[in-house]
Amino acid sequence: MLKVVVFDSGYGGELFADYLQENLPILQVVRVIDWRHSNIINTKYKEARKNTETALLPYINKVDLIIFANCLLSVTSLKYFKRKYPHQKFIGMEFPKLKTSSEREALVLTTKAITKTINYYNYLFRLKRRTKTITLDAWLDMIDNGELERCEILNTVKNFAAREKIIPNDIILTCTHFSEIKPELRSCFSGRVKIHDGFKDALHKTCNALRLRGGAGKK
Repeated sequence: MLKVVVFDSGYGGELFADYLQENLPILQVVRVIDWRHSNIINTKYKEARKNTETALLPYINKVDLIIFANCLLSVTSLKYFKRKYPHQKFIGMEFPKLKTSSEREALVLTTKAITKTINYYNYLFRLKRRTKTITLDAWLDMIDNGELERCEILNTVKNFAAREKIIPNDIILTCTHFSEIKPELRSCFSGRVKIHDGFKDALHKTCNALRLRGGAGKK
């Protein structure tokens, strides 16, 4: 059985591991969730890289694939790990892929650290659409602890959209944590909005990396 490690700093990694296991049941999915360093991994990528390397050393070159289910880690450190450990396969949870469209508006839910990366700037430029970004760092711990309430989600997102005068056709999630609140986000805009969390893209990359084909992950 192929063995895959999913690494993250909190509940978002659990969500993606569940998704991966459901769609590719032939895999043995090992969850490596570094809850203790969650704040560092989501805010300080250089320190996060060291902590991640320490957590993954027992698995590097011993498993078929390592997946970073953390967007900040993926865009800042994936190349580093691939260069340093060329015999280990790595993939990352990168920004969701959308078609360019000047007629569609997008709302991005993300964190401050991600918005400071050149990768994020380039991503928005390639979208070529009116886009507004809302940073919600405080929600990460609240989701981890089960403390984020529906009313806060609705009020925060609706008020931001009204203030910025945007009616999004697409909501882009650049943090796996936010996949937990997709039903609430959808209800903010009467169900007309499409939500993109990058899970499907990561699933396809996993299949390609492991040379799997078909929905059940056949060799």
